[in-house]
Amino acid sequence: MNDQILNEIKDENGQVISPVLPDHIKNYLIDIDGTVTEDVPNEEPERMVTCEPFPDALKTLNKWYDEGHIITFFTSRTEEHREVTETWLDKHNFKYHGLLMGKPRGGNYHWIDNHIVRATRFHGKFTDLIKKRKDIEVFQR
Repeated sequence: MNDQILNEIKDENGQVISPVLPDHIKNYLIDIDGTVTEDVPNEEPERMVTCEPFPDALKTLNKWYDEGHIITFFTSRTEEHREVTETWLDKHNFKYHGLLMGKPRGGNYHWIDNHIVRATRFHGKFTDLIKKRKDIEVFQR
């Protein structure tokens, strides 16, 4: 990712804090197995070579990349699977900025961060995102 697109911000005391992206740029963290290709468990790494991407995932993610959004794959695959994963992504022409390995397995994720987090559960087809209101869990104030 190009650090030049990050906006420097300061807290109420004038101290520089973590930078943020401009509002029109999204920072997508995308799972691989079961999201952009079939659900391949770490225990069957030979399938990581032969699985095919979901065409709508490839098309949508590359479109988002071309629109200037940040695409980072965040997978439960381990560092042991990094080379095969990068080779697979490149072979199928996925455009991306980063690859984070070792996401905890098992789902039921609760992401806690000081930055805005929006979560979208994948249900079998990549399309443009729409706005929809849902109940979420938040910290009490």
